[in-house]
Amino acid sequence: MIYQHLFDRVKEPETVRAGLIGVGQFGTPIVTQAPIIPRLDVPVVADINVEAGRLAFRRAGAAEDDIVVCDSRASALQAMETGKHVVLEDAMLMMDLPLDVIATATRVPEAGARFAYEAIRHGKHIVMIDKEADSVVGPILKHLADRAGVVFTTDDGDEPGLLMGLVSWARALGLEVLCGGNLHSCLHDPATGAVTSRGVKVTVPREDRWALDRIPNGEAARYAKVRRRLFAAFRADEECGDPLCHMAVSANGTGLLPDVPVGHRPVVRFVELPEVLCPVEEGGILQRRGAVDIPTILRRSNQPNPGGGVFIVAHNDDAFSRAVMIKKGLVTNSSQSAMLLYRPYHLCGAETAMSILCAGLLQVPTGSSKVLPRVDIIATTARDFREGELLGGPGTLGWNRDLRASLAPAFPIAVDSPVPFFMLEGNRLTRDIPAGMVITQEMIETPKDAVLWRLRRQQDQHFLTE
Repeated sequence: MIYQHLFDRVKEPETVRAGLIGVGQFGTPIVTQAPIIPRLDVPVVADINVEAGRLAFRRAGAAEDDIVVCDSRASALQAMETGKHVVLEDAMLMMDLPLDVIATATRVPEAGARFAYEAIRHGKHIVMIDKEADSVVGPILKHLADRAGVVFTTDDGDEPGLLMGLVSWARALGLEVLCGGNLHSCLHDPATGAVTSRGVKVTVPREDRWALDRIPNGEAARYAKVRRRLFAAFRADEECGDPLCHMAVSANGTGLLPDVPVGHRPVVRFVELPEVLCPVEEGGILQRRGAVDIPTILRRSNQPNPGGGVFIVAHNDDAFSRAVMIKKGLVTNSSQSAMLLYRPYHLCGAETAMSILCAGLLQVPTGSSKVLPRVDIIATTARDFREGELLGGPGTLGWNRDLRASLAPAFPIAVDSPVPFFMLEGNRLTRDIPAGMVITQEMIETPKDAVLWRLRRQQDQHFLTE
């Protein structure tokens, strides 16, 4: 891999020292993988649940006596100097420790924004795993990091960062990216007509099972429409904040934009992707060239699960080169104008090490070098809400099915404007709101000292105010 050749050119620092904030399912592999990755050291973690930090270090092979819970900078620094593994309950103590990189994996929008901002302010590179905060204030954090001479990067290991890398690679080769995004998966049992996705099972009536056959040339729109009707039950997850957050971060980092507010979300086989997610003038369903979407891959039990992967559908203007690519196995649409390239997996925290090392050794992001406010996520009520209700506890809003998320062109926040989805978390309603209403700022108690809100106002002022 070229990264290793580049790392070998760097003599100082010999080792990148990184701190991790948030030691959950994603963050723990960062800790456990670090001991077997050359030049990476993760000596400090922070979590409001200190036992989660202890457990991560134990899983990484640390002896219990070598794990120290610290409540001050001085005690943490002393523990680090003696080779101990440090667990902090207060992540802010990390900012003044001798660390090169800080990775945030809290899943809490306010926490992710606050810690990323403080890391930048303290001259540390930031690996942003917190997509919830990234979807709201990623552009201004990237701008502030650039101005401070440190790296801000969406992480390898999660789909938006990996999609940015795939899109950048394709564009560097002169390819036009027609569509890109991450992949979901559903399991198809042809014998019964059952299709299952994320625990939701749909049995397709016999008279409609033709729609699950391989899409014939020129029939992409018809088949996609019928499948969307058949699998309407899957949309409860499609319209949650978490998948839309992936789309928003990807859009802001790549310039790929939603063709429709939640994406088309087609249910397709791998081989059907370039047939369906290409422009209408080439037989597909896209109204724009350069879209972001999240298709669900229809697979059988004996086929690999691609859920968690990323893809692009690309066009190559050079006919000779395009013909060679197709001959070498790229799946295309019927007109051979669109080709599928994909990565069927992401490795979560284990892979995030590459972003940490690139930031600490090379001072470059693995995500996009340019992050702009291109889209926002808005929230529409899926039920009646009452005055005084709290909109989600910390880290819970992404899968709250009482709210439907959708994408819109980026907008400056204002009293009578929608509130970007993850800015709603933890705020109370000031009035009753019936189902089907977009939540605007005047409907909630605006927090007084939230860093997320302050950064968002700064972002609007910098990017969206003429």
